Amino acid sequence: MSTAAARPMSEPMDENALVRQHTDLVKRIAHHLAARLPASVEVDDLIQAGVIGLIEAARNYSGTRGASFETYAGIRIRGAMLDELRQTDWAPRSVHRRERAVQEAIRKIEQETGREAREHEVAERLDIGLPEYHSIVQDAARCQVLSLDHSGENNDETIDAPDDTAGPLQCLQHAEFQQELTQAITELPERERLVLSMYYERELNLREIGAVLKVSESRVCQIHGQALLRLRARLKSWHELAAI
Repeated sequence: MSTAAARPMSEPMDENALVRQHTDLVKRIAHHLAARLPASVEVDDLIQAGVIGLIEAARNYSGTRGASFETYAGIRIRGAMLDELRQTDWAPRSVHRRERAVQEAIRKIEQETGREAREHEVAERLDIGLPEYHSIVQDAARCQVLSLDHSGENNDETIDAPDDTAGPLQCLQHAEFQQELTQAITELPERERLVLSMYYERELNLREIGAVLKVSESRVCQIHGQALLRLRARLKSWHELAAI
């Protein structure tokens, strides 16, 4: 536990001291996030955005909220980095259009068949070859920013906690979404579910996952992207709600 987080609640906290003590936290989050993003994303840009989030966290933190400062600041820092990424979206509009087309094809096939849509079925529905389909799902894995709470301007999605001003309805919707997301993940095909678990929970990289599954790094990227697009297709109503 940090010195700042251990102070008595009655003792005022020095905002500058909190910022100085947690600059390494900004760097850790930035490098962890950058490892999952295209090489064109500069770590220094993430750090700069994260420092702004850290300053805001230091300014607004209250020990009476029950969370340690590091937990509270981590959410704010990561949120600031994701905001920066959304504002400087690196993915061409065509990438987002192709992803939405795949999501819609998956949704319709699964509604019609009552089972998960298969790769060749989605490709046939879109009148494209499997290599092009694999390219789309790989782009989905590269362009997502950790997935799956609510849609941003370009259908990028993030996991985020309700902010301090969220009302009871927003908090309820957030809790309901998490339940729906958990259920949707459990219903994924086994290999897609396994890839998501190793990537997000165990924090293995694509090469390490490939070694476990005995497939190429490129194939892992395809499975990852397909899982994300399948989840987005199944949670389409939540994306529409977030846009209201």
